[in-house]
Amino acid sequence: MDEKTRDNVAENEIERMEDLGQALEESYAHMGNGEYDTDTLLAWEKINEYKEAGTILPVTISGIVNKGVIALVEGVRGFIPVSRLDINHVEDTLDWLGRDIRVRVIEADMERNKLVLSAREILREESEAARKAQREMAVSKIEVGSVVEGKVESIQPYGAFVDLGNNVTGLVHISQISMNHIKSPKEALEVGQIVKAKVIKNDGGKISLSIKDLLEEKRIQEEEEIKNNMQEVESIGTSLGSLLSGLKLD
Repeated sequence: MDEKTRDNVAENEIERMEDLGQALEESYAHMGNGEYDTDTLLAWEKINEYKEAGTILPVTISGIVNKGVIALVEGVRGFIPVSRLDINHVEDTLDWLGRDIRVRVIEADMERNKLVLSAREILREESEAARKAQREMAVSKIEVGSVVEGKVESIQPYGAFVDLGNNVTGLVHISQISMNHIKSPKEALEVGQIVKAKVIKNDGGKISLSIKDLLEEKRIQEEEEIKNNMQEVESIGTSLGSLLSGLKLD
């Protein structure tokens, strides 16, 4: 046998030994580790994968215990603290028995046989996503030049924030609050006050408002009405004068 052939045989033998070692390791995993059986090891391995991936798991509440409820994940008994059942305060956990919910694994410790689950975070994320979608829709309907109504929610040195509903807030800059010069928004506005304003900018959901523009438009409208009324009076006076001048008095 030449040297090249001997090298190939040696390499093949090493590969066979490596394959055998890997096969033995896999067989040990399926046999358990002496303390935990195979099913338990595989279940906890899967549970840890769920935890790392943040997987949302459908479970059924199968038991009630002190300060929480029980649900099974991969056959392992998981604990859901009452504070993590819902966004809102849970008065009676008995009402939850048999209910199907969705949870995430937040703590998994096989040695301590501790599996903690939570539904609260999922509900919070979904609630926040719903609020965001609602806000985006509301913002998309706010057109520049339109008139909106809202409540003053806070006052800052540079202006006032107005709550327009649907988690949408608009800013009235101090220069857009009054037709007169003011040193502070508090001179013209107060928290909780209902105001109408004109939308002067909608830049990616950042809403700029102007109360001054509405006041200016109202002033111009009133002046136009006064002017029109005066013209009508003058027209009536002229017509009456013409009528009287045509009369012959004895």
